[in-house]
Amino acid sequence: MKKLFIHCIPFVISCIWLVAECRTLNPIILKGPDFLKFYLILVLGFYGSIFIVKSVGERVSPTTFYFLTGIGCLGTVKLIRGIMLGKPIGFLAMILIAELIIAFLLMSWKFNDKLKQ
Repeated sequence: MKKLFIHCIPFVISCIWLVAECRTLNPIILKGPDFLKFYLILVLGFYGSIFIVKSVGERVSPTTFYFLTGIGCLGTVKLIRGIMLGKPIGFLAMILIAELIIAFLLMSWKFNDKLKQ
């Protein structure tokens, strides 16, 4: 329960920013720079919460991977939408590549935690 609360904080903060700055709850309809700000707030906050949980000594739970998959799917949907509309997608593609690298890092941490048990 504690991990779920810690992982929900970045979602709440990014949704508050979304409503306060863009007056919407749908991040898919945002234009490029606004979506990138929202997505960076979400991604950096989420990974910050993962590293906080990890530094406390807790294990990375499956719930963390569900959140990670949801964030990745949001970025992928926006990437596909940008490609279909012919918009530049370079920054989003770089963020998604970095997100994949960090996801593989987290999976290796989880594998190492299972080996230690």
